[in-house]
Amino acid sequence: MNMLPTIRTGRGRSDSQVIVVENVSLRFGGLAALTNVSLDVREGEIYSIIGPNGAGKTSLLNCINGFYTPTSGRITLGGDEIARLSPATIARSGLSRTFQNLALFKALSTIDNLLLGRNLKMRTNFLQAAVFLGPTKREEVKHRAAVEEIVHFLQLEAVRDEPVGQLPYGTQKRIEFGRALASEPKIILLDEPMAGMTQREKMEMCDFIRSANEMLNVTFVLIEHDIGVIMGLSDRIAVLDRGLRIAEGTPREIAADPAVISAYLGVEH
Repeated sequence: MNMLPTIRTGRGRSDSQVIVVENVSLRFGGLAALTNVSLDVREGEIYSIIGPNGAGKTSLLNCINGFYTPTSGRITLGGDEIARLSPATIARSGLSRTFQNLALFKALSTIDNLLLGRNLKMRTNFLQAAVFLGPTKREEVKHRAAVEEIVHFLQLEAVRDEPVGQLPYGTQKRIEFGRALASEPKIILLDEPMAGMTQREKMEMCDFIRSANEMLNVTFVLIEHDIGVIMGLSDRIAVLDRGLRIAEGTPREIAADPAVISAYLGVEH
């Protein structure tokens, strides 16, 4: 396993469980995508999910944020059952999400894409918005101010008014991360946030994730294939293989686990 020299050892995060997955299974006809997967994510931590291709990582995130309904098992968010709620309802509970493939509006500017992330925070109705009455004006000012803070936080000032489709891929990934932050979530699910990035862009994204975690008190659950990034960024790691959770622990524990080494290297343990 190719790792960075620095392995994160954790920072004494809260023991409060914000996401609990209990014996979750997911089947598509005769195909088992997940089988009795259990894990918990604690408040304020950076929790990573790794595993070979086809291990069920994205399927698990899709169950957590409501895109898939588990065949069996329970998922709770802050103690409330969410396994059969809609993605919109779960999002209103404070959970945001990014995807493997960019889901930005390429013809819109950076600012406008970030403003879309404020949609759940908007309170004025359609009529008020149509005539741009006082409450709508005040709300517009508030949301634009919040978005400008994200522009500054993610160092996007130089591209704030540029159509995102004309920007480098790594910058677009940063904007998508910013849109997830725009809803002021308690938890963000990141599905391969550094895929396709250069090593420098990955280092910058790691810094942004750490800063959001520490300064904005956002809990993160992420999938990432770069094991060096995972070992340096995570408080705890879960390992999936063929739909099963085969290990969970700190980066040091995972790095030394024979089952993990077998899953990645294909050797007997």
